[in-house]
Amino acid sequence: MPEAGASVLLLRACLGLLASPIYLLSFLGIWEPFCRKIFFPFILEKICVLHDKKSKKHKQELFRNLPDFRGPSGALRLLEIGTGSGSNFQFYPPGCKVTCTDINPNFQEGLAKNMKKNQHLEYEGFLVAAGEDLSQVPSGSVDAVVCTLVLCSVHSVSSTLREVLRVLRP
Repeated sequence: MPEAGASVLLLRACLGLLASPIYLLSFLGIWEPFCRKIFFPFILEKICVLHDKKSKKHKQELFRNLPDFRGPSGALRLLEIGTGSGSNFQFYPPGCKVTCTDINPNFQEGLAKNMKKNQHLEYEGFLVAAGEDLSQVPSGSVDAVVCTLVLCSVHSVSSTLREVLRVLRP
């Protein structure tokens, strides 16, 4: 039994040694900004690439009827909540006017890359906003709302739905 205790102690010491850079960065106040600005957007971008490959057919089917929502002017104004790095852009119809929102402003680098890849869209802006507070978007100004990373950018589903109904064109 003493060998099991020694093994656990050794394992804990190794784990503590591996985690010590994180403890140090956290103590210095650098860890949280590093995760929010660099680590999380980087990991999410890599995951989105893999997810997009597997879900391409489903997304094509899901977004195929977006042109049906065009406004009286013939333009399609789309608001995307929780845009992240813009992995849905390739599925939006040509000429679509997209307004992007996310609570994390650090996705703008990945978003800019996807905007360059998807020149068939018109980008109206990027808003740092939660789904519950879309006050920067005028009432009745969009034809469709897409919620992508909604679970990462929304705390209250009911408040978000109220905002979505407010910004949608009647």
